[in-house]
Amino acid sequence: MDGVCGGTPHMHLTCSEGYVVTGGRGAVQTLTMSGTTPGYEVTPLETGTVAWFTPGTIHRLVNEDDLRITVLMQNSGLPEAGDAVLTLPPQYLTDPETYASVTVIPADAPEAEQERVARARRDLALEGYRALRDAEGPEALAAFHRAAAALVRPRLAEWRERWERGARAAATATGEQLDRLEQGDFSHLAGAAVRAEQPSAYGKFGMCGRLDVYDVHKGA
Repeated sequence: MDGVCGGTPHMHLTCSEGYVVTGGRGAVQTLTMSGTTPGYEVTPLETGTVAWFTPGTIHRLVNEDDLRITVLMQNSGLPEAGDAVLTLPPQYLTDPETYASVTVIPADAPEAEQERVARARRDLALEGYRALRDAEGPEALAAFHRAAAALVRPRLAEWRERWERGARAAATATGEQLDRLEQGDFSHLAGAAVRAEQPSAYGKFGMCGRLDVYDVHKGA
């Protein structure tokens, strides 16, 4: 839409996200609230770069030359499983049904139709993104934050369950292991295990581009 080979700008509300660049070259454009003023930045990405950002960072991935990255997502992949709001114009952020009508990619549709929907939602998000980036003062970005928080509220119980099964359970297990070691109990070491995963889907239409997806939350 603007001549740049880029993904769909969006924001996560509860998760950090990181990029490990394994090949090619590109950049991530970000928009955050710096103090009381929206701050726009461009972070170059090249082989070996590790870049990450916290919740509230509007980000758009740009592919300049065969960019390849491994994406690390907090909370068992929650960023691609719901914790994201695209920077659509305000009229599409009024309620979950209106938002879904222009963002959901039908899983059973032919790939050509999935690509059409993905490109259409990207272009719509770019329209809202440019307005946020060009706005003077914090009001527009604050209004987007408010609308995004309202949109995701109905799904918070689902997100909490994933967090409790994943990140919270892992942190609790570490605390218990530390307690045992302090008491001279190392019995948990006998339960060591090795696991490996192959992608459960290849070339999925994600918000930042085409993704190979790993179901790392299974059994968490």
